[in-house]
Amino acid sequence: MKTTCWISLGANLGDRAAALQAALAQLRLTPGIEVSKVSSFYETPPWGKTDQPPFLNAAAELLTTLSPLTLLQACQRIEDQLGRKRLDHWGPRTIDLDLLHIPGCTVDSPALQLPHPYLLQRAFVLVPLAEIAGSAKFQGHTFAEWRDALPDRNTIQKKA
Repeated sequence: MKTTCWISLGANLGDRAAALQAALAQLRLTPGIEVSKVSSFYETPPWGKTDQPPFLNAAAELLTTLSPLTLLQACQRIEDQLGRKRLDHWGPRTIDLDLLHIPGCTVDSPALQLPHPYLLQRAFVLVPLAEIAGSAKFQGHTFAEWRDALPDRNTIQKKA
């Protein structure tokens, strides 16, 4: 059975758009994953650690037969293949793939937390996510409603 999952993609080193496109291509080639929707790309200021270049972010809706942990491992393999180095928490990166939410699924382990613990705090996640899943409900509100409640949502600029 296929399960819907939403992920966030981001990059702020090198050719950011090419990195996002390469990650999406690798997701499409991964057995058990179907990329069903992809948002526009958005230029976004860094979050958490702000002394770094701006990011290019997007969101994707996946249909998957993989378990949450196996999906996470697939995303981390793609990050590794695309040159991701995990040096600084929230630091610069060539690519970042974050699992955001799987409806009806909660995971709380050292390797994975679902829903993503910062999902509702990050405009760089909610703006692209609302583009592709704005009417989807999460904790009693739609993703579009959660996006509209963020004061910094206007700092996110659509690129393509």
